[in-house]
Amino acid sequence: MGRIFAAGGIVMWPLLLFSLVAIALVIERSIFWVRLNQRQRRVMQDVLRTYRQAPVDVHPKLRQNATLPTARIFLEALEIEGASPKQFHLALASAMQAELPLLRRFNTVFATIISVSPLLGLLGTILGLIRSFDALQLDNIAANASLVTGGISEALVSTAAGLLVAIFTLLFANLFRGFYRRQIAMIQEYGGQFEILYETHYERQQQLQRQESYVHS
Repeated sequence: MGRIFAAGGIVMWPLLLFSLVAIALVIERSIFWVRLNQRQRRVMQDVLRTYRQAPVDVHPKLRQNATLPTARIFLEALEIEGASPKQFHLALASAMQAELPLLRRFNTVFATIISVSPLLGLLGTILGLIRSFDALQLDNIAANASLVTGGISEALVSTAAGLLVAIFTLLFANLFRGFYRRQIAMIQEYGGQFEILYETHYERQQQLQRQESYVHS
């Protein structure tokens, strides 16, 4: 492995750095999405059931699960007391927008690694070929044969390393992008259900207030 790394030339060092960063981010994002996917649906179904039966009991349940994006979105929207259904919808939408950067975290880093790694491999290829052509001296080809083959080796190894780093990162980036899209769809699904329940509760409260006003008058 050390000989292969050395054969790749100087560009192997930034490629090594990119690979370590990619592995660290893949581990972090994998843990994040696994934990989120394990709890989100079950907790949100429980929250909707609680709000349907006893709306006042939903706040403690949401605070207990404030690590979930959807729970934070619902809490943010419920902070507006006496909001109309339209205001509640706007509060949900703005809270959802605030959560998107967390769900898309490190996407720019993944995109950078995917784009730059093959370019670094190409740079290593060019440097290796330059080294090979420089060693091709017509008066002493046999003596410089090892330098020529070394340059070609550097060109091939750096290209392969750049492609491997990019492919590895791309596979996981696409996987996380799929998780992100599924999460957005889930937030919209439960957000829509929560809006319907809120509107029903709001109209019921308004009706009770009108009845009380009519009795007192």
